[in-house]
Amino acid sequence: MTSTLVAAPTAPAAATAAPGRGPRAVRRHHMAVAARWILATIAIVVPVFLFSTLITFLLGAVSGLDPAAGIAGDEASAETLARINAEFGLDRPLWEQYLSWMAGIFQGDLGISWFNRVPVSELIWQRLAVSASVAGFALLIGVVFGTILGLVAAVNQGRWIDRAVTAFTSIVSTLPPFVLAIGLIVVFSLWLRWLPSAGYVPPTENVGMWLALITMPAIALSVDVVADLARQLRTGLVHALSENYVTGAVVRGLGPGRILFIHALRNGAGPALAVLGMKIPTLIGGAVVTETIFSMPGFGMLSADSALRGDVPVVQGSLVVAIVFVLFANVVVNIVQGTLQPASRRRR
Repeated sequence: MTSTLVAAPTAPAAATAAPGRGPRAVRRHHMAVAARWILATIAIVVPVFLFSTLITFLLGAVSGLDPAAGIAGDEASAETLARINAEFGLDRPLWEQYLSWMAGIFQGDLGISWFNRVPVSELIWQRLAVSASVAGFALLIGVVFGTILGLVAAVNQGRWIDRAVTAFTSIVSTLPPFVLAIGLIVVFSLWLRWLPSAGYVPPTENVGMWLALITMPAIALSVDVVADLARQLRTGLVHALSENYVTGAVVRGLGPGRILFIHALRNGAGPALAVLGMKIPTLIGGAVVTETIFSMPGFGMLSADSALRGDVPVVQGSLVVAIVFVLFANVVVNIVQGTLQPASRRRR
């Protein structure tokens, strides 16, 4: 590593930009900056949530699916059909149905399944642990290996190992999760017989079996995260290591490890964090495919089965949960980015 960091100022600029201000004034400024950031986040998250849930509701409303015909059958009388529609509130005006549905969401009530009469929130909660296990493990794999590959490539910029990492990430990023899933089953289940090919066991019953069952689905989901995170981290670090403050840090005699992990990584992780936030929806969407291939009774399979069955409340509830999860994950990523790079949350 031939270059590194001059004093990447990690303290907020307010502490140095106004020499005559006392500690109390600086604290007030920091609180004002944090308050502005929180308000800006709310101003983005709330409209996105409201718009997304409106689209979700309208998709179900315009689908033309009628629970009455599916429950009562084609031979049912008009009175029976009307009674079933009234039971689910489908006889009310569309705007009234939407307001009632939104009010239920804010109370944790996602409605009732049309076909088994079970609360949607209960159905989702039963399946969410499966998907959370797979997606959480996939995210962990993606962050760990993506960070390692990005660091190795950036430190060895222009060398063969940098080119090897770039080639590897370019190749694996083109492979769809279902292709990787099938390949993993063939190799690790059929040929080597190291891992079971399908099913799910809760960790409360058997931790070892639970880990073995979620490993292949998690790997299949994580490869794209690993590839994109490694490439973006390499790009950010290469740019950070070429800055003047890096050269200044080298001149001051700071060690390569401190320069890389304290200064360069903190300032070069922005693109990687941004792409990590965008990969959260990919993990949720990929769960539908991987859970089907590995026969895992998770959130993705529930959504797919409900869509095929025409159970609109379950599909709508699943989408709402996915929307909340994606927004929450992006807020967390923004908080981490703001912590690493305080300048990113200051208004100029």
